[in-house]
Amino acid sequence: MQVTVSRRHTEVSDSLRLTTEEKIGRLARFVEGLDHAEVHFWEHKNPRIADKEVCEVTIEGHGHHVRCKVQAPDGFQAVDKAYDKLEHQLHKLKTKLTRRYQGAPKGRKGVDALGALGAVVEADPLVESAGAGAEAEAEPELRIVKSKRFAMHPMAAEEAVERMDLLGHGFFFFTHVETSRAAVVYRRDDGQVGLIDEAD
Repeated sequence: MQVTVSRRHTEVSDSLRLTTEEKIGRLARFVEGLDHAEVHFWEHKNPRIADKEVCEVTIEGHGHHVRCKVQAPDGFQAVDKAYDKLEHQLHKLKTKLTRRYQGAPKGRKGVDALGALGAVVEADPLVESAGAGAEAEAEPELRIVKSKRFAMHPMAAEEAVERMDLLGHGFFFFTHVETSRAAVVYRRDDGQVGLIDEAD
């Protein structure tokens, strides 16, 4: 698996880069077809945040998309936490694929059991500003700071819920296979899942 390491507002030493490439690269053994991983490091500048080093990892290949974001005091610990989290997610993915494969009708075996990708957006966590005070109480101007594009392919709502759970996100956009319209599943405060579907 090809591993690409990038950084923003932080330094990535040669030893950290090599450790990251070697450790994240080992995750390819869990699910066949994973061929690319992007690892991005950045650092919180707020001195009150102990786990200031952030590591985001996205692994893709053969129709699969697994992602995680972790924080730790330094880059090496962040990579270890990311590896553990991704290992757990990939075990879940492999179990789902095995169950789908074993129960697939003749002619469907060997096809990606989870189907085509839907779309998911992960919002960056809010960080308390170090300059909290009168100015922080003023309402900030809302503006778009990040934009993403995804190919949304038809799938059942149940499959969208599985993908949301696999990625560990609070919501998941997809095209509803029964209506051919955009829809979203989301986690409710009571622990259950809600579905928002486009009206006729």
